[in-house]
Amino acid sequence: MKFDTPATNNPIDQLRVVGKPVDRVEGVLKVTGTARYAFENHDVVPNQAYGCIVASGIAKGRVESMDLAAASEAPGVIAIVTAKNAGPVGVGDFYVAKALGGPEIQHYHQAVAVVVATTFEQARAASKLVRVAYSRSEDGAYDLSSARTSTIVPRNNPDSGAGDFAAAFASAPVQVDQTYTTPDQTHAMMEPHATVAAWDGDRLTIWTSVQIIKWALRDMAKILGIPKEKIRIISPYIGGGFGGKASVLSDAVLAALAAREAGRPVKVALARPEMINNTSHRPATIQRVRLGADRDGRITAIGHESWSGNLAGGAAERATLPTVSLYAGANRMLRLRLATLDLPEGNAMRAPGETPGMMALEIAMDELAEQLKIDPVQLRLLNDTQTEPAPPHRQFSTRRLADCLRTGAERFNWSRRAAQPGQLRDGQWLIGMGMACAIRGDNVTDSGARVRLGVDGKLTVETDMTDLGTGTYTILAQTAAEMMGLPLEHVSVRLGDSSFPEAPGSLGQRGANSSTSGVYAACVKLRELVAKRLGFDNQPLDFKDGEVSSSSRRAPLLRAVALGELVAEDRVEFGASRDRLAHQTFGTHFVEVGVSASTGEVRVRRMLSVCAAGRILNPKTARSQVIGAMTMGVGGALMEELSIDKRHGFFVNHDLASYEVPVHADIPVQEVIFIDETDPTSSPMKAKGVGELGICGVGAAIANAVYNATGTRIRDYPLTLDKLVGNLPPPM
Repeated sequence: MKFDTPATNNPIDQLRVVGKPVDRVEGVLKVTGTARYAFENHDVVPNQAYGCIVASGIAKGRVESMDLAAASEAPGVIAIVTAKNAGPVGVGDFYVAKALGGPEIQHYHQAVAVVVATTFEQARAASKLVRVAYSRSEDGAYDLSSARTSTIVPRNNPDSGAGDFAAAFASAPVQVDQTYTTPDQTHAMMEPHATVAAWDGDRLTIWTSVQIIKWALRDMAKILGIPKEKIRIISPYIGGGFGGKASVLSDAVLAALAAREAGRPVKVALARPEMINNTSHRPATIQRVRLGADRDGRITAIGHESWSGNLAGGAAERATLPTVSLYAGANRMLRLRLATLDLPEGNAMRAPGETPGMMALEIAMDELAEQLKIDPVQLRLLNDTQTEPAPPHRQFSTRRLADCLRTGAERFNWSRRAAQPGQLRDGQWLIGMGMACAIRGDNVTDSGARVRLGVDGKLTVETDMTDLGTGTYTILAQTAAEMMGLPLEHVSVRLGDSSFPEAPGSLGQRGANSSTSGVYAACVKLRELVAKRLGFDNQPLDFKDGEVSSSSRRAPLLRAVALGELVAEDRVEFGASRDRLAHQTFGTHFVEVGVSASTGEVRVRRMLSVCAAGRILNPKTARSQVIGAMTMGVGGALMEELSIDKRHGFFVNHDLASYEVPVHADIPVQEVIFIDETDPTSSPMKAKGVGELGICGVGAAIANAVYNATGTRIRDYPLTLDKLVGNLPPPM
């Protein structure tokens, strides 16, 4: 199915099942422990062995020698894989770090060997017996601020802008020119990276935890140098990813290499310290934001520059991305700069680009509002725009940011905010309110599905789409049930298998909108097969309550499969006409905090998120996505920071004991409001994405609230109490 014109009335618009806040269809499996994650796979294939990696003890240098004698003779050891016996090991298209290091070392904890034994305990014990001699490079670069002077323009991210920024900024009567920093962060997902690999001759099957099956298939084939037709990837349940499992990482590659060397299936799972230093993370940024405005508050110049670091060949953190489209302003300048750092790889983490970029831009907007003596909400309303502010000046497909601002301000009682910081107290707590806007791209990717209507009247959906815990199983079941007029309990969904039709996977807020559109397309074809079987010719049909009806007659759906199962497969292909409009999602965040006047401790007291994200396919699962994103935003604002040992080049706090994330006690009442909108130019579903919109701007809203409470402006995240103590009003 080609989607090249705006969607008109279609079966989805009946909203009998789609749009309802139904429980997750796989929820019972999750809470009873019968939804098997990759880490829990112990018996998917007979005769499974276990592999443990040997991680590099240096960040940059070479392996000079490796003594395997003691490890080889340890109980239960079957094989040891190193760069010397692994054969050619390449690099995929998504991650730049090699899964197996040696002799060159790219980063700390890069795997240099994997030890395979009969049991996990034997493999772990033997891995400790491997002795590696290194020559450490003395020129490693581990500090972004020091490397800032030797950066490059990153590939595929040239400088951009419009008008004459320098002249407009210089002549602006009101100016903001500030620098903000965000730290390195880790995904800290629940489920560790884990893979079981098995060879059958020259064919490889892996059971793994990966977000995008087609990328994993492509990259595994490229890394191992085998045709992707000889690889099968199975990933039905994923215990969180946030971009950290976009494609295959070292666990999958090393399990495949180890299984080939050992001659039997092998499971490799990464321990938490190995995950944090061995896989990928959100890289730190240094951002300079310049805003120029006239006395009325209209932005005349907007400049955003960002510096980040990565391994050689890696990409930059695109922190300037939200500034491209969020606010009006004729004169614009956007620049990214990339430094080569010898730290573990920087890559995608929930809303890459927008999350750190909004943490800077939205503080700068509040600083501009303060200079202008304009309310922060009013300033943003003044600079709203229905067309892209830079060429080609496309109109937004839908942009209800103003509705989000007004709705949020009313619901949050924003009028009670003190315009002068440090004025409100609740005992020893200084009380402040803050807000920020949110923007995230409404991306789509071609997506396919197969649907099977069985002789029992039950429908099965098959697609290689994945579910990170986001509700994909449920919304795909809702889509199919709506299209075929069946109860939700008569639909089953099978996901995460490369033998199924190709879907976009879960990344970049595109999964829900794209994959439901793929199921829609397959069901359109199935409806045509049913109509033909039942003798309906070119008539508008209604599929409802297990029946098919036209204006003149009706027939049971079950009659269409009296002669056997019906199978239909199709995919949605998004045409070029969609790009004639700018597709984004929008929102606002409002936060109230309390700051202890004695200690500087920050407590979030209440939060509100208002989202304009097209048709909401399931308000319950969508709300869960947004409050999860809001929670991650709290972590990014107040506590999350990977601490770097700048002598030896590694993340010191590489476990969940010392890398702090929010817990229940940190999170107050969270409210989510979805603006009622549909976008017929976005997809047949008239939906958008929402899973990453909920984190964009949260950090800045908290920072702005802390300033409103204390009068102390912090521009370096996280907002830890040491940055507040000494700058607080005296306790009462």
